[in-house]
Amino acid sequence: MNYRHVFHAGNFADVFKHAVVTLLLRSLARKDAPFCYCDTHAGAGRYDLQSEAARKTGEYRDGIQRIWDKTPLSGLEDYLAAVRAMNPAGTLHYYPGSPAIARYLLRSQDRMVLIEQHPEECERLNVEFAGDRRVTVHRQDGYAALKAFLPPREKRGLVLIDPPYESMNEYAQAVDGLRVAHTRWSTGVFAVWYPIKDRAPVRGFHRQLTASGIRKMLVAELCPYPADSAFRLNGSGIVIVNPPWQVDETLAALLPRLLEVLRQNRSGRVELFWLVPE
Repeated sequence: MNYRHVFHAGNFADVFKHAVVTLLLRSLARKDAPFCYCDTHAGAGRYDLQSEAARKTGEYRDGIQRIWDKTPLSGLEDYLAAVRAMNPAGTLHYYPGSPAIARYLLRSQDRMVLIEQHPEECERLNVEFAGDRRVTVHRQDGYAALKAFLPPREKRGLVLIDPPYESMNEYAQAVDGLRVAHTRWSTGVFAVWYPIKDRAPVRGFHRQLTASGIRKMLVAELCPYPADSAFRLNGSGIVIVNPPWQVDETLAALLPRLLEVLRQNRSGRVELFWLVPE
């Protein structure tokens, strides 16, 4: 409840996460049938990069700022278009959170369910999406929402599980939440984001996921920093359950190009592998 994403908005982890979410949503939109996007830890929807909080850390400078003025990398066109849509004057001022990225890709027949427990962030979501009939905002625990809102009536869609990992038991909570969600909706696409600092918790997280019995889990990781400190965000990863067709091939081409823009030294790396095959 104390986590505020504005301090980290637009950093390299956001760029990576939102690039992947964009690819997943664009893949779902290839079919005319409607889909539902569900965000369990939605945040505020938009972040002011000129605010005192964002400028205090300046993390966006090594994230979205690095690609803002560049010709979009192949595979990042939709993501960067969503960021530019929030900054029509052409100056990077605001960064869209996952809900705003998703809304940019939503069609008239699609729907979005946003869950946020923090009262102020939830209020900002309500303001940001007021009047959009495709969007509903709920103030409640994100993991409880997986039971309340799945499966969606559309029978197609993406669930983003993106907790702050303020405590070590968040990894176990994410696994339990995914297990419950998958039991209720085994054909849905799920994306679980996680930070990479110390490798030991990540290895444990992967072991728990493997033991969950869930099949078809793809792991993508991007680490701009070397693994020489457990007190810094060295990278982040996403576990994708039921990835749409050819997403693995698209990521295999995109991630190395993205690393070249975001890396902090030559020790940066990317990983893409099947944690559990079909």
